[in-house]
Amino acid sequence: MKKIYTFVFALFSFITFGQIKGTVTDSNNEPLAFVSIYIENTYIGTTTNENGKYELNYSGEKNVNIIYQYLGYKTQKNSLNIDKYPFTNDVKLIEENYNLTEVILTEGENPANEVIRNAIKSKKINSAKTDKFEADFYSRGIFRVKDIPKKIMGMKVREEMIDSGADLDSTGSGIIYLSETVSKIKVEKPNKLKEEIIASKVAGEDNGFSYNTALNTNYDFYENYIDFDVNMVSPIADNAFNYYKFTLESTFYDDNNNLINKIQVTPKRDKEPVFEGYIYIVEDSWAIYGVDLDIKGYRMQQPILETMKLTQNFSFNKTNKLWVKNVQALDFLAGIFGVKFSGKFTHVFSNYNFKDAFEAKTFGREIVSFAENANKKEDSYWNTKRLVPLSEEEENNYIRKDSISTLRNSQKYLDSVDAKTNKFKILDILTGYTYKNSFKKSRFNYDGLANIGSISFNTVQGYNLDSGFSYTKYNEENGKYTSINSTFNYGFAEDRLRVNGRFYHRFNAQNYANISVAGGSSINQFNASEPISKLLNSVSTLFFTNNFMKLYNKEFVEAMYGQETINGLYISGKIGYENRKPLFNNTDYTLIKSDDMYSSNDPLQPNNFTSTPFVEHHLYKASVGARIRFGQKYITRPDRKITVSNDDYPVIYLGYQKAFAGSDKNYNFDLVTATVDFDKKLGNKGDFGIRLKAGKFFNAENISFVDYKHFNGNQTHVVLDGSYLNSFGLLPYYSNSTNDAYFETHIDHNFKGYIMNKIPLLNKLQWNLVGGFHQINVPKLKPYQEFSVGFDNIGIGKLRIFRVGYVRAYQNGFQGDGFVFGIKM
Repeated sequence: MKKIYTFVFALFSFITFGQIKGTVTDSNNEPLAFVSIYIENTYIGTTTNENGKYELNYSGEKNVNIIYQYLGYKTQKNSLNIDKYPFTNDVKLIEENYNLTEVILTEGENPANEVIRNAIKSKKINSAKTDKFEADFYSRGIFRVKDIPKKIMGMKVREEMIDSGADLDSTGSGIIYLSETVSKIKVEKPNKLKEEIIASKVAGEDNGFSYNTALNTNYDFYENYIDFDVNMVSPIADNAFNYYKFTLESTFYDDNNNLINKIQVTPKRDKEPVFEGYIYIVEDSWAIYGVDLDIKGYRMQQPILETMKLTQNFSFNKTNKLWVKNVQALDFLAGIFGVKFSGKFTHVFSNYNFKDAFEAKTFGREIVSFAENANKKEDSYWNTKRLVPLSEEEENNYIRKDSISTLRNSQKYLDSVDAKTNKFKILDILTGYTYKNSFKKSRFNYDGLANIGSISFNTVQGYNLDSGFSYTKYNEENGKYTSINSTFNYGFAEDRLRVNGRFYHRFNAQNYANISVAGGSSINQFNASEPISKLLNSVSTLFFTNNFMKLYNKEFVEAMYGQETINGLYISGKIGYENRKPLFNNTDYTLIKSDDMYSSNDPLQPNNFTSTPFVEHHLYKASVGARIRFGQKYITRPDRKITVSNDDYPVIYLGYQKAFAGSDKNYNFDLVTATVDFDKKLGNKGDFGIRLKAGKFFNAENISFVDYKHFNGNQTHVVLDGSYLNSFGLLPYYSNSTNDAYFETHIDHNFKGYIMNKIPLLNKLQWNLVGGFHQINVPKLKPYQEFSVGFDNIGIGKLRIFRVGYVRAYQNGFQGDGFVFGIKM
């Protein structure tokens, strides 16, 4: 019966479906990609694919005028008399005959500048004409790779990519991702969007939930900046003349006798966040007719990205006198270590309905949703709704991936692949071992004994070894995730083994409700934030006898639950028991012989080797916390909820902790905390970030030093985690610890090249100026302050992962200065 229904539906679609199709070429019979095609004076349109082929869904009047518009070519209007569908109409476009005779040249004045000035003056009016609308939206995205090696650093990269669905040939080249969506969108400029995805398709994936949405396609050149992670300056921004030189290359008339100015856009300074190419401006209305602009990767602060090309075509409706974007294409080319990546996004906007105003509550926090069974559309649906025909390569990719998808997802196939990778080798005892059951989405892992990071050194344990086991299981349909892991840590100088374990379960990926239980024995830094990594401490200790890491032993059991209760509000609670024991140094071993001695394991008394900063005790702790993201927007997918950052509002964290039933009542206390995070792009002047932390202890005069508020200091002069809004540059680790009130300030601003790009010679370095301020306020001490200035984006070629800053510290006067080096891992 189901087959009968499918056949009837397909037959009905064929009968009622009208289509005008064909191929668009130039005078040399070369296909033209992304030609804008639409019914005259309507918003029914499409575009050609990479091979110049198009399919225009239409079943209206038999006599119809079709407009073919392409930047650099004469706009062509064909009057068709359709006798049957599908109707084929091949078109040959002729290159535009450009001239400058229509422009009155003023002596000493660049005529392009006058056009751009008028476009800038008129951009608010032109933008407002189309600032509220409904439309149909079609999107297609494709990613290709070239020359993927079989292995990178011993890892079987090509084999893993093929197993995950990449369509690669013997050279490691091919399509790794292909998807498309059909949506209905509602837009109110500058940033309100409501999108319902009607259909979604991903090559080789049964669930087919594409990430292609209209959310990140709003490249509006009427705005001053276009967001490509870095804010790029529009050629008609208010301050455009500070960044661009303009040349009137030519003019021409379109089919409606509108004079179009073709303006060449050239950056004044190469390293700034600017475009280059062409923008087309309509005379008199000064509206945008089209854009054809290139974006260099280094100008976007994305060195791996070589170049992007953005084209937009606008169509004119004589009825309402509006110029409206109907086709947008974005191509990119990237590469690193000899591997090339390329991609293309095609966006078609059609069936516009312009609004004077939207009803109240049209726009909410949910900005993208999926219609029921959006990923289950049959081929007959796509044949009628796909606005841009597939190229032969894309069509073959769908066929191949879809045909092998069932095979590759079958238990028999997955078991055979797992049988190959699950073979145990004797060397796995050292390097680690993984056992997968891909069909059940589960994995068992053994960490090994000789992996990078498993061996470290500190003065309490000497050399110590980390290993462990873990088990994970994931359900893609509902977002459930379960993990069980254990950690084994053995200290050789201590001759002691510590074992702990943790169970974690996430119930879904909508409100992310989760529960965890953990317990065992562990060695911990006094500062639970662990400001010094094992790697840095090992190097600092073995080579420079600076054993900054101070440790204690903890035996514990704890349970935690958390979930998002309403949009933007995440609540968590935790309860646990801890038994704390002090520890002493057990080794004075160094790799580099030195007259300097190690300090003690007492963070308050570095020369005290006989007593400890606290006595052994136990304590119970209960805490609740809340994370509030004001204005949080989100995408609702059937399998998960995806939050979308909103830099108009800060993120606030509130917490309350109660310690009780201690072995000594003096260890009991209450603590209230709050943190405010705010990050903001300041136009093209960089990224500003601020973090404020505050807290207050109650009844905590004699609590354990373990429970003090410790600040994230840094005496190694190295930062590996990029936490410049969470740590200090030169602060000794426990110098300002407190059991009273505290207020902590961190400010960091990355100019993203704003100043450096304007300085000759220095701009060739492509470094970013950065500056910061950090402060601690606690009772009984003068404020501790740090001022920093430095450079980010340091490196060679595409490898730009370094940051260096000069820091000066003050507390009751000048305390010291130095350089801090950062690496973006």
